[in-house]
Amino acid sequence: MTHLKGVVVAHAGLAAAMIAAAEQIAGSDSGLVAVSNVDCDRGTLEEKITVAVGDASAIVFIDMPSGSCLVAAMRRLGERQGVRVVTGVNLAMLVEFIFHRDGEPDEVAEHIAAVGARAVAAR
Repeated sequence: MTHLKGVVVAHAGLAAAMIAAAEQIAGSDSGLVAVSNVDCDRGTLEEKITVAVGDASAIVFIDMPSGSCLVAAMRRLGERQGVRVVTGVNLAMLVEFIFHRDGEPDEVAEHIAAVGARAVAAR
């Protein structure tokens, strides 16, 4: 089983900042790549996401559950075998991904989404 690739797609510098924080916690061999929507029209953003994923099996993390980043990812990758899109990315998801990126994309995506949901709480 090969490691899954993780592509974090977000507004402004959020993707790079989240990856930096996750790597500070879990180590630099994260398998994560940042894609920003800065200065991108829809076509450019779609292309940047597609290039970042390449031919790999991957989890594509999106910052918001709607909007330009999600639309761009789904237009190019929504039906692609071996790629899953997970919205609402948070730091807990990325750290978990770093330690659990061996597996089938469907299983890893479901696990990561559950971890991310459990990380959100009102206290």
